[in-house]
Amino acid sequence: MAERPEDLNLPNAVITRIIKEALPDGVNISKEARSAISRAASVFVLYATSCANNFAMKGKRKTLNASDVLSAMEEMEFQRFVTPLKEALEAYRREQKGKKEASEQKKKDKDRKTDSEEQDKSRDEDNDEDEERLEEEEQNEEEEVDN
Repeated sequence: MAERPEDLNLPNAVITRIIKEALPDGVNISKEARSAISRAASVFVLYATSCANNFAMKGKRKTLNASDVLSAMEEMEFQRFVTPLKEALEAYRREQKGKKEASEQKKKDKDRKTDSEEQDKSRDEDNDEDEERLEEEEQNEEEEVDN
């Protein structure tokens, strides 16, 4: 774990993208202001994580979960972010559920395809054996006729 907040910085590209999305077109930001926002964001993340960790520890858990983060936001007096965070969390869960279902369906389809291919292969082998048997029988009949 980092000893000081300065040791942890969010990627500049991410900070720049967030800033550009938040500001109206044509508004610029100095490097100094971008750096200050980056440091403030890092401090915020550390503080929110620390508060969420306290809730996990109270629950005798070592893993932070979404409810810990939501509780931390309320404790930090960021109640106005709780509803948007809950909405984003629900959207994330729906997306993950959709991905999981799609993955399971893809696996089922692949298994069905494999089963179907194996059945086709088995049928082809059976047909080949039948054809060979018929050819042998025809040859035997021809030999008998010749004799």
